[in-house]
Amino acid sequence: MEHQETFDKVIGIIKPFVKNTDKLSTADEHTRLLEDLGVNSARLVDIVLAFEDEFDIAIDDEAADRVHTLGDAVTVIQEKLK
Repeated sequence: MEHQETFDKVIGIIKPFVKNTDKLSTADEHTRLLEDLGVNSARLVDIVLAFEDEFDIAIDDEAADRVHTLGDAVTVIQEKLK
């Protein structure tokens, strides 16, 4: 799967959890989930589970702990797809 395709799917998955939707419309690889998008830290678990379902992968706790930005999410997903 191409990087941009993964990024677009990540955006779609996190959209329901985002409080700052204006920032989401201009999001890039460096956009932070908690600080920039206003995602509740407790909802990160739901987001990771949604990534697992959408991409048919398993994300362990260590990998999940590395997801701070949209770029981090794409990187973790791409690693698991290999």
